[in-house]
Amino acid sequence: MPLIRACSHCGQKNRIPAARLADTGRCGNCKNELAPIAEPIAVDQALFDEIVQNARVPVLVDFWADWCGPCRMAAPEVARAAANTAGRALVLKVDTEKNRELSARYNVRGIPNFAVFKAGTLVSQQAGLVDHQQMEAWLNL
Repeated sequence: MPLIRACSHCGQKNRIPAARLADTGRCGNCKNELAPIAEPIAVDQALFDEIVQNARVPVLVDFWADWCGPCRMAAPEVARAAANTAGRALVLKVDTEKNRELSARYNVRGIPNFAVFKAGTLVSQQAGLVDHQQMEAWLNL
């Protein structure tokens, strides 16, 4: 299940496989450069599984909910971490209200809850509000 990204030059929609989301690519139409993903990716269970299993870079996952005040406070920090680590890591956002099974799989009891995966394996997890510097440190970049 590839992710669809529009080219910023010509608007062409390009399918990007999960394993290539952190890579610099080329638009299939105009051949201009497609930069690595530099923002958090909202995922459902299927896309989460595909990205975590196939990513060749570390993956930071933000488990959050719309009603959660600390989650809303964390959102700009999560976005900043995604921008700062573009090409070297991926950042995913999992809405715990829409993805209860995924939240249960990782025993998410308090949110925001951050998990780091490397080579498809959970390597660390922590609940609570943190800044982008801490998120980037977890990724060990």
